[in-house]
Amino acid sequence: MEEPLQLSLNGDELSMVMRTPGNDVELALGLFYAEGIIKALDEVDSVRISAEAAVSEDAVRVEASIVESNSIDVRLKGEPHRRPERSMLASSACGVCGAVLIEDLRRGLSPLGPGPQLDAGALPALVERLRAGQGVFDATGGLHAAALFSSNGDLELAREDVGRHNAVDKVAGRALLNGRLPLAQSVLVVSGRAGYEIVQKAIAAGVPIVAAVGAPSSLAVALAREFGQTLVGFLRAERFNVYSAPERIR
Repeated sequence: MEEPLQLSLNGDELSMVMRTPGNDVELALGLFYAEGIIKALDEVDSVRISAEAAVSEDAVRVEASIVESNSIDVRLKGEPHRRPERSMLASSACGVCGAVLIEDLRRGLSPLGPGPQLDAGALPALVERLRAGQGVFDATGGLHAAALFSSNGDLELAREDVGRHNAVDKVAGRALLNGRLPLAQSVLVVSGRAGYEIVQKAIAAGVPIVAAVGAPSSLAVALAREFGQTLVGFLRAERFNVYSAPERIR
């Protein structure tokens, strides 16, 4: 499924994103964190989804009349750290469509710490474990996935979406709700290619190692090198390429 989701901030319409319905609170919080609108969970007062009734979920009060809706409003306790300049429509194919300036997307990012080291031979197995968790892909063949792994290769969290960047936002949003950000000891594995938006979101979440099944873009490689992130591409079978910060791969 692919449907629009209207995102609002403190009652004001901010953006329209195309996504696969499900885990919409995670998607909204992960996106707002990646774009520097919020920097901590305790800055969020509530999340409203067709606000009619109130229920409690995790550390954020969620007000909802139905389980899933095509409109969500994040209410903050104070002012947002920034309001991004982006168009009112982001397609499921592009997480930064409509962004005015590349420098705007770099704002607020910090160089990554040393993070874990991985044995080169352990990387291909992560793709197999990611693939094993793609239940909807098995049924439809039409979804991307993002998954967090520990430095020991244990699967910690996986999400699917028609947009690969949405899947990353859902993973980051869940980590935020669980009090785990920054993800300084985790590995992010994504299906498909590694575009600029994947690397940017992973750096914002503090992920030191990103591995993609497909190719990285030139801009993704440049950003990973700038902020000290290990970027792996073409992770298939027993082969892969390391484009930046190779010291984390033994």
